Amino acid sequence: MQEVFNPSDYPSLVVGMDSPDDAAVWKLDDSRGLVLTTDFFTPVVDDPYDYGRIAAANSLSDVYAMGGKPFLALNISAFPPSLPVEVTQQIIRGGAEVAKSAGVVIAGGHTVQDDEPKYGLVVAGMVDLDRMLTKSGSRVGDVLYLTKPLGFGTITTALKRGVAKPEDVAEAVAWMTRLNRLASELAVEFQLKGGTDITGYSLLGHASEMMQASKVGFRFFFDRIPVLENAVPYAREHIFPGGAFDNQAHFEGGVRWSRKLEEYQKMLLFDPQTSGGLLLSVPAGKSAEWETRAQGIGQPVWNVGEVLQGSGIEVV
Repeated sequence: MQEVFNPSDYPSLVVGMDSPDDAAVWKLDDSRGLVLTTDFFTPVVDDPYDYGRIAAANSLSDVYAMGGKPFLALNISAFPPSLPVEVTQQIIRGGAEVAKSAGVVIAGGHTVQDDEPKYGLVVAGMVDLDRMLTKSGSRVGDVLYLTKPLGFGTITTALKRGVAKPEDVAEAVAWMTRLNRLASELAVEFQLKGGTDITGYSLLGHASEMMQASKVGFRFFFDRIPVLENAVPYAREHIFPGGAFDNQAHFEGGVRWSRKLEEYQKMLLFDPQTSGGLLLSVPAGKSAEWETRAQGIGQPVWNVGEVLQGSGIEVV
């Protein structure tokens, strides 16, 4: 069978299908690249406005994860014909407001009919090729930082099961609608090379992709990994989305557990995140200044691990 796509035929495609990265990057000239991505999903919360906000923030995140600046977007949606027009308006409004806050213009889009609502964005951005983040950019000795806590998946699953407290959902929504813009700009400012965003594959899943692409090993310190306090009771009840168990089945073979953890604690590291934070690889010599600068601009960062020689992920 003749190969349809050969990366060598497209030298301007800097990041494409042969890479596990979060968005495609097309070289425009010696310094600039066009970043292109798309993402959409079914509702994770009941409120349509919040759903639109979360979906938009999540779609924009892939550009931020490459160190890029989004500037243009298109809506991509599927709505049941029976869905009240006021609901669809709230979804679209939520997405538009988040895009506007990011300095992004939504210039149209496309909608089809479907039995279950789906919404997201196609996003275009620009990136400085010399300051681009990729999953292959981690180096031995780097310090690993996370910019949002974990636990969104277990809380939203508890909501679907009708057992989540409103205040717990509100906390998760506040984090999920928070843009990764500041964290991305900070990464570019410090000329970081390694990074990704934490979404459906979970912390350990996306870390595994990053570790393999960089040809290094990762060590995570469990006690340093931020988890929403309100997510823990649901996790103890083993309330996780199905994707958490898929992640565990797919990625746990590459994980060494060097300390005894309860099963729910392990599952939190496999919990799919919607609009999660960035996982960034910071050279050790820059880490102190990085933390100070992050604090100064109000960007949360947690030192969660380190980059080692070898391969695989160790949790201690």
